[in-house]
Amino acid sequence: MSTTAPEPGRAAGAASAAPTDDRPHPVRHFTDRSAQTRAAILAAARARFAADGYEKATIRAIAADAGIDASMVIRYYGSKAQLFEASAAIDLALRETVAADAGPERVAQDYAHAFMTRWESGTNEVEQLLIRTAFTHKDAIGQVQRIFDEQIKPPILAALAGDADAELRAALVMTQTLGLAICRYLLRLNPIAAADPADLERAVRDAVRMHLTRPMRDEE
Repeated sequence: MSTTAPEPGRAAGAASAAPTDDRPHPVRHFTDRSAQTRAAILAAARARFAADGYEKATIRAIAADAGIDASMVIRYYGSKAQLFEASAAIDLALRETVAADAGPERVAQDYAHAFMTRWESGTNEVEQLLIRTAFTHKDAIGQVQRIFDEQIKPPILAALAGDADAELRAALVMTQTLGLAICRYLLRLNPIAAADPADLERAVRDAVRMHLTRPMRDEE
């Protein structure tokens, strides 16, 4: 088994600015002709937010990196806050990879495998950007909350139908994997960073299974 630290993704830095508008964002309709431009903007935004942080990154700099005028960024994404939201969008695909109808044992196995496979792929710039920015930026915290509510929680609640503590159990599962992501892939703290991925997957599986099945309260 490997004992060397993996290189699961590039490190990202972030700072914050207070959100300026909590109103719902207008729905934007794009044409296929704009797909290449929008992809270039998002790629430039991810790189710039990672390098400069949210507060210091500017629409002008992102547009220059994408090779377009700043007005095009505003046209497609409206504001820096909305651009960050789009550039840090994540689909964990848990509905497709976690068998929610098979009970907590299978959910723990599938969830651990999906988590480790995704992070060991080495293409986690978006995840790293979102986690780092969430420490100091309110909108990023909201985005993490939505990922939990809309992607992580549903398959766990489905597997634990009738459990009054199902939502809390799902939150505990998230703390387990979020903590591992921070220690191994962002901070690269040893010995976690040097641990074998297969060993970690088994540990995550057992921890998730514990959170999904253990009694939540001591017997009186």
